Amino acid sequence: MYIATLIVHPERADLTATTVESLRNAWGGGEAIWLNPGVAAEFAVETLPENRWEAWEGLQALGVDLVVQPAEGRRKRILLADMDSTMINQECIDELAAEAGVGEHVADITARAMNGELDFEGALLERVALLKGLPAEVIGKVLDERITFALGGRKLVATMKAHSGHAVLVSGGFTAFSEPVATYLGFDENRANTLLVEQGKLSGDVARPILGREAKVAALAETCARLGIAESEVLAVGDGANDLGMLHRAGSGVALHAKPSVAAQCELRVNHGDLTALLYLQGYSVDEFVSVP
Repeated sequence: MYIATLIVHPERADLTATTVESLRNAWGGGEAIWLNPGVAAEFAVETLPENRWEAWEGLQALGVDLVVQPAEGRRKRILLADMDSTMINQECIDELAAEAGVGEHVADITARAMNGELDFEGALLERVALLKGLPAEVIGKVLDERITFALGGRKLVATMKAHSGHAVLVSGGFTAFSEPVATYLGFDENRANTLLVEQGKLSGDVARPILGREAKVAALAETCARLGIAESEVLAVGDGANDLGMLHRAGSGVALHAKPSVAAQCELRVNHGDLTALLYLQGYSVDEFVSVP
């Protein structure tokens, strides 16, 4: 048995019964269940539809996400999330670079690295080197003035934790950002790279070992082993090429607003919904969401 879930961005809330019922009828699905009227609905199908990607393409043009996945084991016990351009709307290194006057150059390298065109570790070291001499207090300025949180993040974390979940923020970025971001969003733990500081200024380097693609996979395996939870019970979410390892290894790996080359390698894709889409994919209704400020 499979579940087909249709989702739109909650600020639009324009998912219609016609759209849902048309697909349900075409696929011979079960009764449609509205997880949030106008925002998310699901129905069961006995077999995996052969034309699901054609249907996905058509719905994308309408601003509707479609995910088809096995019904069994949808609710997960671990959330493993990327930070930059996933739980927050920016790439922290790009924002630091803008303060250092090399924003455009660094942003170009970041985009190529996240698209899988460059080696992540080499690209990280190249970009960090361009930050050498930047006063360390600029980090606080960037946090206060440039970083914004992706919509639905606190609800996602709080709701999963209220249902015995464990949340881990794992970033190829920096602890100077991941620690306050994790605290605000309610994550249980966070992992990231450490920017090195000398005499109050960024040294242009990071501590070793560098946390990249393989370290994210290791974080998944180590967290599961420590908590005694199967890797099939992990929901991983990210947007860049360095997230693909954990997205493929997790029970459910969601490419969220991901680079096209990354999304193309993932079965679960969310391009229009916010972070609460990850709750709808697990079968949560809006009535089960934890209310957060």
